[in-house]
Amino acid sequence: MQDNFKEKAKNWDQGDIRVNNAKVIADAIQKRVHLTQDMEIMDFGVGTGLLGFEIAKKVKQVYGVDTSIGMLEKLKEKNCDTLHIIPIQQDIIKQPLKQKFDGLVSSMTLHHVENLEAFFKTIHNNLKEDGFIAIADLESEDGTFHSDNTGVHHFGFNEKELREIVEKSGFIDVVIENINTINKPHRDFGVFLLTAKK
Repeated sequence: MQDNFKEKAKNWDQGDIRVNNAKVIADAIQKRVHLTQDMEIMDFGVGTGLLGFEIAKKVKQVYGVDTSIGMLEKLKEKNCDTLHIIPIQQDIIKQPLKQKFDGLVSSMTLHHVENLEAFFKTIHNNLKEDGFIAIADLESEDGTFHSDNTGVHHFGFNEKELREIVEKSGFIDVVIENINTINKPHRDFGVFLLTAKK
């Protein structure tokens, strides 16, 4: 499994835009979803845990799923007795997890997922009844958000098209709303939060 993020992982947490965006996403999720201390949550594309550790403060346990060993190594360094994420290095679309979760959160990972239909069907199966998803990613963009588009399968998302895929996968109460704007020198990029229930 190729690790496109091995080198990037080393300095991942030093990007202000990235760190601040994760905090905004965590706040937006907590406004939209009632997180409780008995919940077990999957953070899909957990990376170094920028979102996952914020969520972990509010729930029983976060399981961080990522295909990048480099990212998960960084995450493990941040784990401590009082706050930790259980790392899982796996492509859950090719090898689905058997475990059922109360919810799934994800920050800026969806554009790296090639087959969206397969992804949403997979995570639908991984949720308990009444489980939720809270997925943040880019609104449609022109391909200039990343300086290198290796491993990028979508230049952001069209709200209508994404909603159709999510609903077709069995999710209900789908809400997509803008929660942040990332300012880069050449243009601004909108970030949305998609929430839905099983």
